[in-house]
Amino acid sequence: MGYNGITLKNSISISKIYSIHYFEYMSNFSFAGESHNFWEFICVDKGEVGVTAGKTYTVLKKGDVAFHQPNEFHDVNATGKIAPNLVVIAFQCDDEAMDFFRERILRIDETERNLLANIIIEARRCFDCRLDNPYLQNMPLKEPDMFAAQQLIRLYLEHFLIHLIRRYSNPITLHKQLVKSEVPKATKSKSDVEVFNRVVDYLASHLNTTVTIEQICKDNLIGRSQLQKIFKERCDMGIIEYFTLMKINAAKEMMRTNHLNFTQISEHLGYSSIHYFSRQFKKVTGMTPSEYASSIKAMAEGSF
Repeated sequence: MGYNGITLKNSISISKIYSIHYFEYMSNFSFAGESHNFWEFICVDKGEVGVTAGKTYTVLKKGDVAFHQPNEFHDVNATGKIAPNLVVIAFQCDDEAMDFFRERILRIDETERNLLANIIIEARRCFDCRLDNPYLQNMPLKEPDMFAAQQLIRLYLEHFLIHLIRRYSNPITLHKQLVKSEVPKATKSKSDVEVFNRVVDYLASHLNTTVTIEQICKDNLIGRSQLQKIFKERCDMGIIEYFTLMKINAAKEMMRTNHLNFTQISEHLGYSSIHYFSRQFKKVTGMTPSEYASSIKAMAEGSF
């Protein structure tokens, strides 16, 4: 008896990508708005923005994603409170399943956040342009691009949309039952996650100080070797390196918010001098504070 193959059905198929962007805006950024005959969504990774969709105005916060259907006018403006980071993706999809997203504002979960991160990673491998230029209308391909980067973008994006539809259409109610069935190894992993999250919260509350590993261990009741092991496994870096990265990310946000000068930012984050702060900033970002601030300012003003 011969085998009968099954032609797999597509419920959502992305036929074209028009743009993939990750923006780090200043807190006073404003985009006048546009409309086009394809889909677009905006997802807030950090901060908040005001978005107009048609005649409706909404403030989106971290984790919110808003969909703009074809030919719908939309604009975006920073609220002036927090410098926002945004993912914006525009694409062509003509399937009926897209009706689910019309006039929808949803919240992403961890799986969907990871899928968006994967799309950004593949876009950097695929397109020969900056992903932070809000005025770029065409994205030239790298020649050659990385093997299967274009296909992965499509697959990740389709997965992102399917996951949203499934999650909002069929809420999972068995989470507590699943947690009870964890094996001891999973329990240990969960314990490590709790320690990691607790220490990260501790570091976030000490961004304006200088802390040592000994102090972190003492204040969080954890051994030095265990602490280093957890951070190495979860983010492939030491805890002090991670703390430095947190400080520099905080400095970048303060620059985009545009309320403090470099000296004030340096002092606010507990650096002993502006010169040490500048060296650390360049080590992490590859740019001096001045270079970073001017590039963000140029992006916000459209002066490329």
